[in-house]
Amino acid sequence: MSKTKKYVTIAAVLLCICAAVYLNWSYNNDSAANGGLSDAELANAKSAEEAAADSALDASVSDYFAAARLTRQQSRDEALELLEAAASSETASQETIDGAMNAISAMANYSMMETQIENLLLAKNFAECVAFISADGVTLAVPAPEEGLTAEDVAKITDTIVAETDFAATQLRIIEVKNTSGSVGSTVSDTESMDTAVTDEAESDVTDDTMTDTGEMLE
Repeated sequence: MSKTKKYVTIAAVLLCICAAVYLNWSYNNDSAANGGLSDAELANAKSAEEAAADSALDASVSDYFAAARLTRQQSRDEALELLEAAASSETASQETIDGAMNAISAMANYSMMETQIENLLLAKNFAECVAFISADGVTLAVPAPEEGLTAEDVAKITDTIVAETDFAATQLRIIEVKNTSGSVGSTVSDTESMDTAVTDEAESDVTDDTMTDTGEMLE
């Protein structure tokens, strides 16, 4: 082999080696960069997924209150229809008519008090609430963290309801609507331990319900 061919061959081999080293270095750098990007994308995807889950739960809570309002309105409408039918019946006695009219008046009064209670609690920084009033007392559904309402929150609710109605604290039932374990649930707290608007948290007769139990507010 001539010296010229030998040098050309050596140069070609060196060139191939340099090219291989460069490509390997470039590949490793790109892999590291792509690996970092993938981690960032993964983190962003995870954050987006968590945000979407939180948003879905928030929407579920909103749905709970929307369903509660709808159930309350439907129940009232049905009761009003029955009372009006009873009052307008040709065979109805005066006692029946008077009773139906008194019940209609009471329902209208309850509706006004419910609206007043809800507005006052919203003004006291409760994000949402639905009140239902009957002759037996007041039921209030309100959003709550997983650990439950604070004693201060329970006191605010009790103060408001006792002030706006003729009911005692012992006639108040609070439904705490919570985002727990990826779903919406509720805890019912009866305020039997409250003689007045005190700061002791209601803890008696606690039961777990699901979102489909909205109808219990109308019992």
